[in-house]
Amino acid sequence: MAENMKINLPIKNATELVTPREKTRAGFVALALEKNYLAVPYVEAAKSLKTIASKVKEPKALINVAELRMGLLTASGLSEKSLSHLTEEDKTIAIKGLIENFLDPAGDNFVDELVYRYLLTNGDSLGGKARNLAGTLGERKFLRSLLSLFHLSGIDYQWQDSETNKWLSRINDDGTIEKRIKGVAWNNASGNRLLIMNMTVPLVKKNVDLSILDGTADELIKGKRSIIYHNERYIALGELKGGIDPAGADEHWKTANSALERIRSSFRKKKLKPKTFFIGAAIENSMASEIFRHLKNKTLHHAANLTNDEQLTSVCNWIINL
Repeated sequence: MAENMKINLPIKNATELVTPREKTRAGFVALALEKNYLAVPYVEAAKSLKTIASKVKEPKALINVAELRMGLLTASGLSEKSLSHLTEEDKTIAIKGLIENFLDPAGDNFVDELVYRYLLTNGDSLGGKARNLAGTLGERKFLRSLLSLFHLSGIDYQWQDSETNKWLSRINDDGTIEKRIKGVAWNNASGNRLLIMNMTVPLVKKNVDLSILDGTADELIKGKRSIIYHNERYIALGELKGGIDPAGADEHWKTANSALERIRSSFRKKKLKPKTFFIGAAIENSMASEIFRHLKNKTLHHAANLTNDEQLTSVCNWIINL
């Protein structure tokens, strides 16, 4: 079968799936900017910490400043999770240890030492958020494209707020709601459609990034009467990998491909064949060839490079009209 054979997709060959270098660079820049936005609260808190701490004349006086207690605990190396396991006495011991072992020896520079150690501990927290950032940005870009198509097509929809879990009606100014969406519901020519993000599919017993079902938001109820337990209601399931680093591209695809095969196998045992699809930001040559091969033999029903607007629009339009 020729590599350039026509299939019913905007992708005509494997090369078109590969992420161009300029898109990789743009992705890294976008990540860096977003990381800086995430760092703003920590930097501002450190400034306030320095301002208040500068009002005391010696390190041991810090322990008596109530506004500094949380800052001192953080600077002592304690995470927010660890604090729930400690008594107030334990926390005071930790603060005294910080003062005696690190702030006192710093002499007149004790305030700077306090700020450095505060930022050092918060760096771990920031790092944890940053590790999930690429995936989060990928989800937002996918959702923004999906919502744009709803808007252009005049399709009404409901969306589930990740903060309240409530289903809300479409709003005219939906410019930022992709940051809060965990589900979308709409109607098409074939019936009611439901897209759920990051859901554990009971039949698969694993998290699936994108699940499209035949049903309404009202059918997402607690317990085994929920639509998610009705295997025949699944129309399509997909994996979305937003990481832009080429070094991790193959690993992301291997993880996604294994997940998709597990999905197909689980449903096949019930004599069901929902469609499967893949969306990825970092796609290199070898994995592009494999993805394209899966498209040609219908193992995958759709695929898109997240950095390619035409492909992303195509897969979102396909999802809307399933």
